[in-house]
Amino acid sequence: MTLAPAEAAKILTDNFAPWVLDLGLTVEETAELRAVLRLPWSDRLAREGGALCGQALMAAADTATVLAVSAARGGFVPMTTVQQSTTFQRAVLGADVLVDARITKLGRRMAFAEIAMTAQGADDPAARASTVYALLG
Repeated sequence: MTLAPAEAAKILTDNFAPWVLDLGLTVEETAELRAVLRLPWSDRLAREGGALCGQALMAAADTATVLAVSAARGGFVPMTTVQQSTTFQRAVLGADVLVDARITKLGRRMAFAEIAMTAQGADDPAARASTVYALLG
């Protein structure tokens, strides 16, 4: 069971708060245990010094996890973040970010994911996150 990118995009628009949608995330790819989103560069998301703010990256990782779980389950189910840990490794300056969420374990009530956030054109991630979700439905 997996979702087409268009189905994942509909889950995004139907289930996320307006401020998350304001990030401009788009679904690039979906697979059985994976979702890749694009976080487009925006000066509005830059902090002092011109780097993309960590809060935007964390929100993108959280959102990508929901879509990866949805892809793995074959559709959206209510869920909530239990834990998210993010490590920032290098600044993102003037580039879109590819947010690659991969489910590492999917149970009946819990899901675990690893997320790599890589600036477009870079070889190494700018940030990595791990998430744990409670599946409510």
